Amino acid sequence: MNAPETLEIACSRAWPPVVEEFAGEWRLRWADGFTGRANSVLAVGEPDRPVPEALRTACDFAHDRGIPPMVQVIRDSPNEHAIAAAGWVPATSHGAGHEVVVLTAPLAPRRNFPRESAASGPPDATFIGKVRDEPTAGWWELALGSDAGTAAARAVLTSGKVGYGVATDGEVTTAAVRGALVDGWLHVGRLAVRPEHRRRGLASALMAALGTWGVEQGADRAVLQVAEGNTGALALYAGLGCAPHHRYRYWVPAPGSCEDSTS
Repeated sequence: MNAPETLEIACSRAWPPVVEEFAGEWRLRWADGFTGRANSVLAVGEPDRPVPEALRTACDFAHDRGIPPMVQVIRDSPNEHAIAAAGWVPATSHGAGHEVVVLTAPLAPRRNFPRESAASGPPDATFIGKVRDEPTAGWWELALGSDAGTAAARAVLTSGKVGYGVATDGEVTTAAVRGALVDGWLHVGRLAVRPEHRRRGLASALMAALGTWGVEQGADRAVLQVAEGNTGALALYAGLGCAPHHRYRYWVPAPGSCEDSTS
């Protein structure tokens, strides 16, 4: 496999679905609708059947589990061209954005994500950041909202070797982030800052703490997956030394083309 495909598999393992089946090297994933990454087919490598048949298998897998059929594929790859030729279309209505930029950055002792100065307003002098082995109640609130998510969402976010970065101001959790370790990569996701504490340098400070934790756990590289429309996050990560590696896109069947062949 080429470098983008290898990295996509590592990212998938850092963000594991609840159910995963295979069609050759393609990964069919389900997590009760929590995120596109965990509820789509990761079309990297070779399927064990012609692409149109693999896509019909993807439709059946999704229909059987009550989620919309969707494929995640590296932009401009042979698989993407084959999926387009089979009549599928870009998932432009996907809420989180149908095109995603994959960023990477080196990690090394004493050279992790730098702590940038605040964009505006005074630095948060009360910043206390720590990476924990278990998520706190405040972490769950920022990462998933007040309902704390579904059982499937919690399973995705707690599987594997994971660190939960938390910044606090007294009893208040002001920022949160997730870091998962796979094959020397620190996969960073779910970064969130409470609205009233934004633009005080909290995000970059917490990212620096997570980078230190990742190095201590044996990681030497970081990877992030960011929707191309999330310009604020892309600017933040660029300031922290992250560079684009490749992009992937989500594709869905054309209307009326993905009937459930198992019914």
